[in-house]
Amino acid sequence: MKFILLAEGATEIIAVAGLLKRWLDSRLTKEKVRVEPVPLGGWANFRKEVVKRAQAHLDGPERREIIAVIGLLDLYGPTFWPRHCRTFKERHDWGVKHFEKAVRRAKFRMFFAVHEVEAWILSQPEMFPIEVRASVAKLATKPEEVNFDHPPSKRLSDLYNAKTGRSYKKTTDGKALFQKLDPDMAAGKCPGLQAMLSEMLRLAENHEQDKGMKAKG
Repeated sequence: MKFILLAEGATEIIAVAGLLKRWLDSRLTKEKVRVEPVPLGGWANFRKEVVKRAQAHLDGPERREIIAVIGLLDLYGPTFWPRHCRTFKERHDWGVKHFEKAVRRAKFRMFFAVHEVEAWILSQPEMFPIEVRASVAKLATKPEEVNFDHPPSKRLSDLYNAKTGRSYKKTTDGKALFQKLDPDMAAGKCPGLQAMLSEMLRLAENHEQDKGMKAKG
């Protein structure tokens, strides 16, 4: 059984898929789950392609193995928000309703990282190079409050430049950090991530139960 993860970038989202899988596998007792990342190449292309891609997976030859198709975007970056959506909660709630209504499938869920997926790695400062560790620790208590004004990836880039003399790179540094990240620690400090993981777990458990009932029948 598997989730399809529709998201933006390629290299980083593969590591995010691994993080989600590690958390789910630690809680599912009957069967391990796959999280298959499908990068859509930026938020603008995500917006254009998500309906077609989600429906193609849910109607495809592996549809019975698919627990759900998951959409994931950063709150920071997209510019499609209505003018009245100013706070992160307003943007989050509008975005979830907008994309789930557009896809219109029971097995589709939309999520947003608050304010970027990099917020999740801020939860574990001991993973970082020693030069930036103390600075990251100041952000680690409530990583999702690192906001639109100075989002996590830009904050990390500034810290790396100031403390190490080089830039933070999502494709190398980000990937390596996500592979080290303890999903329980990240979820404990990032309510948005915890909500996403809890819903994915609920869907996976329901999928297991449905398979068991069909096997008995």
